Amino acid sequence: MQRAANSDFMQTARWNLPAEIGAEARDGGLAKFWRERAWIIDLDEWRARHDAYPGLELPSWLTDEPRCWLVVPLLVREALIGFVVLGRPRAMVELNWEVRDLLRTAASQASGYLDQAQATEALLEARKFDAFNRMSAFVVHDLKNIVTQLSLMMKNAKRLRDNPEFQQDMLDTVENSLEKMRQLMLQLRDGDKPHGVTSGVDLEQIAKRLAAAASSKGRALELTLQAGVSTRGHAERVERVLGHVVQNAFDATPASGRVCLTLDAQGSQARVRVEDTGCGMSEDFIQNRLFKPFQTTKSSGMGIGAHESYQYVQELGGKISVQSELNRGTTVTLLLPLFHAQADSPLAALDVQ
Repeated sequence: MQRAANSDFMQTARWNLPAEIGAEARDGGLAKFWRERAWIIDLDEWRARHDAYPGLELPSWLTDEPRCWLVVPLLVREALIGFVVLGRPRAMVELNWEVRDLLRTAASQASGYLDQAQATEALLEARKFDAFNRMSAFVVHDLKNIVTQLSLMMKNAKRLRDNPEFQQDMLDTVENSLEKMRQLMLQLRDGDKPHGVTSGVDLEQIAKRLAAAASSKGRALELTLQAGVSTRGHAERVERVLGHVVQNAFDATPASGRVCLTLDAQGSQARVRVEDTGCGMSEDFIQNRLFKPFQTTKSSGMGIGAHESYQYVQELGGKISVQSELNRGTTVTLLLPLFHAQADSPLAALDVQ
């Protein structure tokens, strides 16, 4: 028997003995006895002479079964983690000191293995919670961005609600926000496992969508794009990374400043460079805080976006570098693995018709 989730001892395995659906309380007679004496209990001896085991009261499920012979405690550093009930052997065995020592040695080894297994299980559970908490922080960060977008839309709705173009844009924004929240819920449920199939991601189209989104907010994202540049990854996550970099550039740059995005291919990598003329960052912040979680220069920021972007670019085998000067601006360069459709798919030529 081992301790169950409710801290009582329940049967976890058996062989040639009946199933026992009951439980033995951790503060029951057996546990109390073993806290004082780590003895192997000979049930025949207990039945014949109770005084051989002072103060020991045994449960009926154990004493009423004639096939039960010995009860061996499993102790780890004097803590009881379980016990073993041995059935009566087919051949007579004299329970002398050698047999008892052998049983104690076997019980000590079994206890060590069980303790290690429980520790490993607890560590895995802790890691799962850690991964869930980390993913929750990413999800909350993305939800904050969605809330900001919807709040801006509602603010504009007071003066533009009768404008047909705004009405259509509002419906598109709500639909897009709903889809993003669905994806976030899937991400939270499945943890770090990405959704969809890893494939080519058209960086040119992402850049154009980011420019259109900026334009709808009254900002201009200047584009210099090389056609046909794609990277390998998951489209939504790649777009979220680039969107975070661009949004940070706008946040750091006044309306009179400039934010530019340049896309080209450099050897076997796709290069995305986002430049702004904003407030910039200190070298100390870039080196020691920028890509660490919960570090931010924004009063309303969470310090998650840069960390998440850095982690995903690393997963793709890419790299992020930052150059910045206070009051002069910042340049963020992302190098991502270049995706070659014809090389990765021999059937790609069939799509030209």
